Amino acid sequence: MTMASGRRERKKAATRQKIADAALRLFLDRGYDAVGIRDVAAEADVAVTTVFSHFASKEALVFGQDEDFERRLTQAVTDRASHESLVPALRQEIHALVRHCMDERATPIWRMIEHTPALREYEESMRLRHAESLAAALADAYELPRVTTACRAIARFVIDAYSLAREAVDPQAAVDEMFRMIAAAWEVAFPFGRPAGQPNS
Repeated sequence: MTMASGRRERKKAATRQKIADAALRLFLDRGYDAVGIRDVAAEADVAVTTVFSHFASKEALVFGQDEDFERRLTQAVTDRASHESLVPALRQEIHALVRHCMDERATPIWRMIEHTPALREYEESMRLRHAESLAAALADAYELPRVTTACRAIARFVIDAYSLAREAVDPQAAVDEMFRMIAAAWEVAFPFGRPAGQPNS
């Protein structure tokens, strides 16, 4: 990456963060439904088109780490060392996400999400998208011709572990408990390093 392109990427990331921060300030102050994209653009001192160049929808403004989390999950599969077990790598990423979301600064944001149907619906579609991306990464890692039911099942278990942990009294302990079950399911679905029913190459 050249120095110029590096500056462009940093500037782009800074603008995106400024927009997300402005949106959250307004949403938490006025209420999500009372704020429009024009309000966000004015608060961030950018054009409306700039908002949409960084965020595909109003709902996406609330989930600014969406793409980063999805990328980290898939990279836990694709970028791990050959000797590194996959399930612990995924557990580490889920632990990191839970820590991020359980920070006290995130509490009012999650309260807003829980009380806003459009945001709950967006979060559900986001989780499904993350699960499909993770399933595809698993299929690629094991050189499968298609995404199998086993890949999708494991991927959804991983994504659901995050959602369920957020509701637990001890979220980090809940992640460990669920990943013990995920590890057991992994052994059933991938008994020889490949999904059950798939021949070894």
